[in-house]
Amino acid sequence: MQFAVRTLAPDMSIASVVVDALDEADARRQVEARGLFVSAIEPARAAGLTRPRGRKLSLVLFSQELLALLNAGLGIVEGLEALLEKEANPASRGVLERLLAGLREGKRFSSVLAAQPDLFPPLYVGIVRAAEGTSDLPRALARYIEYQQRVDLVRSKVVSASIYPLILMGVGAGVSAFLIMYVVPRFAEVYQGAGRNLPWMSQLMLDWGQFAARHGAGVAVAAVCVVTAAALGLRRVLRQGGVGRLLARVPGVGERVRIYELSRLYLTLGMLTEGGITIVNAIETVQPMVSRQVAQSLAAARGVIREGRPLSEAFESNGLTTPISLRMLRVGERTGEMGPMLTQSAAFYDGEISRWIDRFTRTFEPLLMAAIGLVVGAIVILLYMPIFDLAGDMS
Repeated sequence: MQFAVRTLAPDMSIASVVVDALDEADARRQVEARGLFVSAIEPARAAGLTRPRGRKLSLVLFSQELLALLNAGLGIVEGLEALLEKEANPASRGVLERLLAGLREGKRFSSVLAAQPDLFPPLYVGIVRAAEGTSDLPRALARYIEYQQRVDLVRSKVVSASIYPLILMGVGAGVSAFLIMYVVPRFAEVYQGAGRNLPWMSQLMLDWGQFAARHGAGVAVAAVCVVTAAALGLRRVLRQGGVGRLLARVPGVGERVRIYELSRLYLTLGMLTEGGITIVNAIETVQPMVSRQVAQSLAAARGVIREGRPLSEAFESNGLTTPISLRMLRVGERTGEMGPMLTQSAAFYDGEISRWIDRFTRTFEPLLMAAIGLVVGAIVILLYMPIFDLAGDMS
């Protein structure tokens, strides 16, 4: 929340600053920590001020910079002070100031992070809390950075594989809409007084062109409404996780979606267990991060583990394994290296997903281009069929 604070400096100069704080008391502490006297404080909106704009704190970048400072021998407070000194973004400075204020009050680092859940997710807070028990925060940060980079790598491959097909579909839809909304009505006006019997498909398309020419404004408004409704519907589906459920029902794709979810699950569990968190607590931390179906399976598996049964059996009975991962989990139980084994299972899944994405894009993109060419070509041929017919009669 933003607070507008009127301050008095030691040189008796008066100024107004905007502070990003949890409450008025937190805002007052931040301003007084700068050596300023607070004369008035109120919410920024009530004061007619706007929220300072700036990029949101990058968690990976923050972890990398803090890790470098800790490895250089600085303490956690000194490291945060160094980051605050070099930070110019107001939003990021507010985050760092709140972290420092909490540490100076004697709070644990994990508790200070947990006070800002919109920036520091439970997963991040959990590994920091576990590291505080072993006094090995640098290793925990390095583990999280590696985890996030692996997640981002697979996600970037999926996004990169989707960009070109989306561009093709957008261009194809744009060309088709231009032909139907602009070119077809013009041809309809030319053929209207020809007095010839046209092929029924050409006649159907030209009838549409005449209708669009007479009601152009209404057709444009209807098209905008349809596109807007589709965009809103897609946005709602994305928020509710419906795309994953829809893809899971597509033959050949559903199994890959399941493999992707298991990969993220195993990688997260492996990072948490390697950080010293028990498997039951790790499952509880992961549950809000996965889909509803996987979360239900995890809840059932956690109950089985609490009954004293092994992890491999709990996951197998609830559909959270494949033949390969099941064998690897059993090896981890025998050797006592469950964390590294979960991470290796995730790496195996990541390789399988990458290979499938490469094969899918090499097959799907030519098929998509052919489909777009057929649609555009069919429209053009239907437009020119009457001309071909007339040319044949003249010859």
